[in-house]
Amino acid sequence: MKKISLFIVLAMLSALILSACSGSKETSKDEASGGSNSGSGDQIELDFWHFDTGARKDIYGAAIKRFEEKNPNVKVNVVQVPNDDYKQRVIIAMSGGEAPDVFASWGGGWLEEFVKSDKVMDLTEQDIEFDKFIEVALNNSKFDDKIYGLPLGISLYTFFYNKEIFEQNGLEVPKTYSELLSHIEVLKKNDIYPLALANQPKWPGAFYLMYLADRIGGEEVFQNAHRRTGGGFDDEVYVEAGKYIQELVELDAFNPGFNGIPYDSGQARQMMYSDQAAMMLQTGAFVNHVREEFPEFEEKLGVFQFPAVEGGKGNPSNISAGVSPTWSVKKDTKHPELAVALLNELTSVETAQDYVNRSGNVVAIKGVEVEDEYVKTFTEWVNEANSIQFPYDQTLPPELGELHKDTTFELFGLGMTPEEAAEAMEKKAKEILK
Repeated sequence: MKKISLFIVLAMLSALILSACSGSKETSKDEASGGSNSGSGDQIELDFWHFDTGARKDIYGAAIKRFEEKNPNVKVNVVQVPNDDYKQRVIIAMSGGEAPDVFASWGGGWLEEFVKSDKVMDLTEQDIEFDKFIEVALNNSKFDDKIYGLPLGISLYTFFYNKEIFEQNGLEVPKTYSELLSHIEVLKKNDIYPLALANQPKWPGAFYLMYLADRIGGEEVFQNAHRRTGGGFDDEVYVEAGKYIQELVELDAFNPGFNGIPYDSGQARQMMYSDQAAMMLQTGAFVNHVREEFPEFEEKLGVFQFPAVEGGKGNPSNISAGVSPTWSVKKDTKHPELAVALLNELTSVETAQDYVNRSGNVVAIKGVEVEDEYVKTFTEWVNEANSIQFPYDQTLPPELGELHKDTTFELFGLGMTPEEAAEAMEKKAKEILK
């Protein structure tokens, strides 16, 4: 087995190693049968972990029900973990030999660390119809030409806004960053928080750095820094992006106490629902939250892409998005054929159609019909995009991805200068990226 990364080793030292794995059960029967023959009379159990709520949780439940009907002697034990706790819990479970048979991830560098540690099943030669997947999404879980995850959703990161507030204040959708800044001043004068933000988990604020770096310098900035083919993470573009973030903070563009508010608590979303805040840069899951938490707000809800930065090199059609969920199987599962069969059900056209109809997100699977207006818009943006940037913390090795979130968090808290944040990232990148 290859050496487990420093990030995973540190996670193993967590005081919650045992308690974090409570709720999942190891298969106790069928051990003599070889573990993959659903036609035997023995009861077989598969552990399945994911991080979604609301409609998406129900969608997975429907897929599992279909799977269990096709395999009547198989029981799927479902564990749902809140998004902000999920990563650490899976890391601890993997490190402690308590990983679920099938688990959700975001692909990219986060999944790759488990692949390097020989923890994930190679799906390349399994009975899977790979041609049905959108290539760019499937490639997010391909390492050394081998496939380790199957994508279901593509969640765009975009601005959501209150159309009623915009109309009442004479505002149009901002096409440029200068227009966005002008909107912020108008909204502040009318006692409305311009931008809702719950940045305690750090990833919500990181969207700003990703988009600003892209709009200022283009998609090559991250690619060069990540692949070590040009400028690094101390490139002037990242310094400039940090300055833009701190300008927003100093303008009081965000709600008070934003760096201490957990996203999962729903406080920032409530600011949107109650007309206290006008805009929020968030994942496509926000549509699902609205429909689950405050469906009346959907009449006011609008979306727009991150605006262009005047003089910037970035194509304004560039989008940031996550491939989520991506389903994988632990390498040492006792029931590999059944685990793969569950993956196939979770990525079937029937599941994908249900996902499109009910989640407000684009799917990574071909052959579905799109009727939801938000999904139509997001699908058009994906099809027209010059490039798609996956999240840094899911693309980079975990230790560097975590530092990216930490330094960006400090930028928002004014605890670190843009130069210091960029230098810290580049120093760690030189240690990790070869």
